[in-house]
Amino acid sequence: MVGGRLGDDTTAPDSLDKADLREAYERGRHDERGRRKRHPIGMTLTFAAALVGVVILALALVNGSFGGAGQVVDEQLAIARPAASQAASNAGAQIRQAADQARTKVASAR
Repeated sequence: MVGGRLGDDTTAPDSLDKADLREAYERGRHDERGRRKRHPIGMTLTFAAALVGVVILALALVNGSFGGAGQVVDEQLAIARPAASQAASNAGAQIRQAADQARTKVASAR
């Protein structure tokens, strides 16, 4: 065959049956999947960034421009900022309280 790979034979040997071929195929898939491990945090951040991009594109479509979409996003963020600040403050206080309780338990266990 002209232009083909060396040793490229498109016919399967007669000694292999379908079960053997299927097993070899699955083993190859498993090996390849093992080589490409994905990090869950990286994938989460990728999906979050894609979601934000889709929302921005949708807002640009609705408002007719990216400038209008940015203005809407800025307004919504300005509205959400006080609530987010309060939630972060509450979370920090709860973490400090839990840490104090843990220290008290450890001190009383000694």
